[in-house]
Amino acid sequence: MTAMSERQREERLACAFADLAAPLVREVSVPDALHALTEHCVDLLEVSAAGVMLDVPRGQVVEVAASDEYTRSLELFGLEWDEGPLLDCRRSRADVRELRLDTEPACTRWPRFTPRALLLGFTSVATVPLRCQDTVFGALSLLHDRPTPLDDTRLRLAQALADTATACVIRQQALHEQRTQIAQLQEALESRVLIEQAKGYLASSRGCSADQAFIRMRTYARNRRLKLPDVARQVLNGGAADTLLRPER
Repeated sequence: MTAMSERQREERLACAFADLAAPLVREVSVPDALHALTEHCVDLLEVSAAGVMLDVPRGQVVEVAASDEYTRSLELFGLEWDEGPLLDCRRSRADVRELRLDTEPACTRWPRFTPRALLLGFTSVATVPLRCQDTVFGALSLLHDRPTPLDDTRLRLAQALADTATACVIRQQALHEQRTQIAQLQEALESRVLIEQAKGYLASSRGCSADQAFIRMRTYARNRRLKLPDVARQVLNGGAADTLLRPER
């Protein structure tokens, strides 16, 4: 390999890892992050195509992406048929070094996936798991249309790319969930403060207890199908005060 080609490879490697780490610094959709992973695999590992599946944490969604639409359709069919290298790798939590698709073991192992893969021109496949710490969230498949096997160096690079993408996507989702929980807690706290302020105002104005003021607010909200914090805002703004302060009959 010439010095120039070596520099070009180093530049592509740097760009790949920077791209896969993007979810740590900006919002990136899961499908876009997975598609970027497959594109970089094709570019850096010299494979014909790549497919990937990720079980979205705390959800029932399985994201599937690929370097091209034909490969994505192949991987989606594999999920539908409940067979194929991605599912096997996800279930076993271990990589598959490389398996020829034009052999009896592959046809027996994946009786529907294999003929379709061969029809697309793929002759072999290797897989690595998508890992984050001790958890496997999915798998990455590397498909060949020529007999040259993937060496250990390229498989290690494939695992490094997969691990980087997985860790960054999982981290982004964890941060998003954390921000959502903080916002919900903040909203609940603000609502509670509003309700307490409105209770105090009504109790002072009517000469009743805070509990009685709260019951009047709650009844008012139910009868009008309003949320209690909205009623509290009305009370503090004077909108519902006249009705709630009206003497009981």
